[in-house]
Amino acid sequence: MTSKERIDYAMSISTDTKLFEMGRGASDKAPEVFKRFFPDRKALILADVHTWPALGEKIHRLFLDAGIPVDCHIIPEEEFHAEWKYVELVDGLLDSHPGSVLVSVGSGVINDLSKLCSHHHGQSYLTLPTAASVDGYSSFGASITYQGAKQTFSCPAPVAIVADIDVIAAAPKEMTAAGYADLAAKVPAGAEWMVADFVGTAPIHPEAWKVLQDYLDDFLARPADVAAGDPDAVADIFEGLTLSGVAMQAARSSRPASCCDHLFSHILDMTEHRYGGKLQSHGFQVAIGTLTMCAVFDELFKLDLTKLDVDACVAAWPTLEQEQERALRIFKDFPAPRLGYDEITRKWQPAEEVRAQLEKLKAQWPELKARLQGQVYSYEKMKSLLKAAGAPYEPEQIGVSRRQLHDMFAKVQLMRFRFNLLDLAKRGGFYDAIVEPLFAPGGPFEI
Repeated sequence: MTSKERIDYAMSISTDTKLFEMGRGASDKAPEVFKRFFPDRKALILADVHTWPALGEKIHRLFLDAGIPVDCHIIPEEEFHAEWKYVELVDGLLDSHPGSVLVSVGSGVINDLSKLCSHHHGQSYLTLPTAASVDGYSSFGASITYQGAKQTFSCPAPVAIVADIDVIAAAPKEMTAAGYADLAAKVPAGAEWMVADFVGTAPIHPEAWKVLQDYLDDFLARPADVAAGDPDAVADIFEGLTLSGVAMQAARSSRPASCCDHLFSHILDMTEHRYGGKLQSHGFQVAIGTLTMCAVFDELFKLDLTKLDVDACVAAWPTLEQEQERALRIFKDFPAPRLGYDEITRKWQPAEEVRAQLEKLKAQWPELKARLQGQVYSYEKMKSLLKAAGAPYEPEQIGVSRRQLHDMFAKVQLMRFRFNLLDLAKRGGFYDAIVEPLFAPGGPFEI
């Protein structure tokens, strides 16, 4: 299937985005697109100190030349995350510019702020990405840190995306590598969705699966060219990231795009992790979570779950109260101390439901294992791809020790109601068997 055919299919299933225009020099079409979707409206360009010279200044000039009333706001911080104080800032800008429509010129944070604040004001917006760094441009929902916790706020994706590959390919290589890693995360995330579908907690949405997963291997096939800034290879990554967002639109959830791989990153965000005095990008953090989960699947595939002692597992299954107490202990010193308690309360299931899940797992393990092996990459393969793309492939490269990585697992399993592989491992009594070997002598993250 050609890129145009893939994009046409994506637009046919998207619920919010009506236009995805991608190509070299595509930003020249921004005024025309704005007039099409927002006739007789004023524009308010939102950019930062990096994206203004990269593209914002050009868009401002193009809009003026096209007779579109336009104002702009440049966020002055050199680096910043999507925190609630910036939501309040952008909401205030829209309040002080009544009738204006946001034109997002930037990467993940600028886009998420534009998305949520436009939703707060009952309107859509136009996004002009400046880097192939995240999949959030087209996703349903915005990931914002609120009251110490990283949360996904429900809000529609932009009505139109205009992606200028000349601009995107010229972005700092670290940003493109981060985008490659964010796209690679869909490999283990897809496998965990298969697990959740298998146990009946999150059925796979066929259209959301098809729009991305059927082409994911092709999008990830040229990591060295991505690292070199080859426009065609970068366009593939951007297209994959955008289709990932469309999958989230179709599913009305981030389930198609993330699971445990992203939760490692959320922990680092919520603890304001820095390395060398700098915040680490979402994609670089996700790279380590992705690689880690590929290693976990490697260990899973070594097990013979046809020999599972279901009666013993059910007898050992904790009560909800015991799980709530465990969550409170694990999150005791975390910025959001009740996070694990709240999430495990949502996803805990009684023993008889666990029994049914484990009996199915035991009976159908060979078939499920074969399907999962056809989806997820090995640790070694994922490591080689990330390394070739210029993304981190060792936790130390983002300032995380192996002991820290080990200790994150307990929080990862509990911190979101979304069913994950670690939840299945807790039910089946093989949690230690798939986690501890990663950090044992000879393991990929030997301590």
